[in-house]
Order: sequence, then structure tokens, then C-alpha cells
Amino acid sequence: MFSGSYTALVTPFKNNSVDFDAFEKLIEMQIAGGITGVVPCGTTGESATLSHQEHDEVIEAAVKYAKKRIKVIAGTGSNSTAEAIRLSKHAEEVGCDAVLLVSPYYNKPTQQGLYLHFKEIAESLKIPVILYNIQGRTAVNIEPATIKKLHDDCKNIVSVKEASGSLDQMSQIRLLSPDLCMLSGDDSLTLPLMSIGGKGVISVLSNIVPKDVSDMVNAMLKGDLDKAQKLHFKLFQLVKMMFIETNPIPVKTAMGMMGLCSDELRLPMCHMQKANRDKLAEALKAYGLIK
Repeated sequence: MFSGSYTALVTPFKNNSVDFDAFEKLIEMQIAGGITGVVPCGTTGESATLSHQEHDEVIEAAVKYAKKRIKVIAGTGSNSTAEAIRLSKHAEEVGCDAVLLVSPYYNKPTQQGLYLHFKEIAESLKIPVILYNIQGRTAVNIEPATIKKLHDDCKNIVSVKEASGSLDQMSQIRLLSPDLCMLSGDDSLTLPLMSIGGKGVISVLSNIVPKDVSDMVNAMLKGDLDKAQKLHFKLFQLVKMMFIETNPIPVKTAMGMMGLCSDELRLPMCHMQKANRDKLAEALKAYGLIK
């Protein structure tokens, strides 16, 4: 249902307000690049520092600008179950194709707490739910057995964005839930994950090179491993630069260098250190993205 390439969109700012003109242009760029869908208000979209009103407005704008040409998966996760339900219901009401629910951060719930959290949100919705497992950001891992139980018990939990960094865990998820659509949450692991049955990626990198990311995923979906490998290695060094500092600092900095949007971030996100900025600029030059 959600196989393909999805872009975890940045939220462009201008004078500390959301720059909706730039946001629309970014979505047009994604469509032109062949991306399957976009994910506004995720980690890359700095959702943690958006107000509730801004969050709603960005989701609404994404649906409006996409015009059903690509899928819109709204980031609506929270460490408060009630808040996640409110955000998710809003996304459903304005026409999103699915919601992406990050595991609760800071609270450190048990596996039973995770199960009850996601189950309550899923049961409040009609649209599909994609779980987002990223222990490095949240301090908790959604164990494969918990993912299986959620998938078995909630018909609209159909996918997981796996960013554990562990191919062993991804293999275990695949074994336990073979019909669950597993998407990579790490650009560097998209090809390896797809080689064991993953269906695509929710990508940071595709903010700047949507066509190459889309082409790699499509090649894997078609069984063209040779083409996919070539694109994987073409993208590899650029991927590493996207995480030289905390995401979304590098990708937003790159987009500023490329003239796609302002590189403005919200505290506690801050501008890159000069040494890292210079390395990023060299990588962009080597790829042919800037002069």
C-alpha cells in the first residue's frame, strides 16, 4: 500500500514563520522528481518546535499543494496519546492518506504502554497508520513482537518506518509480519532493507535529490539490482553528509546553499559549524548540486 519513496519534508521558515510559498515550491519539486509522497511535520520538518496551529496549517497546506498527485502522510506522533489523537484526527479530516506515529519520547513507556498508545490512536482513525521506530530519538524501541501484535490487532496499522539501524531487527519484523509494509528510516540502509523485503524509504536525502532516491527505490521494486546499487553508491557520500550534524541541520543548510529555501532553523536547532558546512559544500559540489 505504501511502497515507494517518500520525502520527510523540511518546514521552511522566513523570519521565524512558516514560508508557505517556499513550501509549495518544495512539493512541486518532489512531484517533478517522481517521489511517491511527502511526509510533513516529521522530525525533518522540525515538528517539535511547531505550534499546534502551525502544525495543522502545514498539514493542510501539504494536502492543498499536493492536489492528490502524490500521497501525503502526516507526522502526528506525540508522547501524549490524547495529543496524538487530536493531531491524527485533524490529518484525517483534511484529507491525508495516512499518519506517521513516532514512538512516545521522554516518557519511556513499556512495550505494553507502547501497544496501548498506538492501539488507541489507530482505533480513533479510519485512515492507515504507519509506526515510526527510532530509539535514537525517543529512548524506546518498538520490539518486533509489539509491532506484530499491533499489526494483527489493528487493521489500519499497515506499515512501519524502521530507523533502528539494525538489519537483524528488520529481518525479525519481516519474519513475524511478512505482509507489513516496512519502509527504511535511514537513507543509507534503504537498499539493504529492500533486499530483505522492505518496500521503500521515508527519506531525508530526497529533499535535495528526489529523482535519484526515487529511481533507486523504483529499480529495487522492479528487481533491477545493478541499477539500484549504482545509485546507492552514487548517493552514499551525500547521505553521510546529511547526518554530519543532527538532522535536519545539514539538509536544511544544503537546501539554503541550493537556493531551494532559507536555511533558517528554530532553536534549539542552530546553524552548522563552519568546518562541517565546508565539508557539506564540497559534497554538494562533487554531486553537481552547487557550483
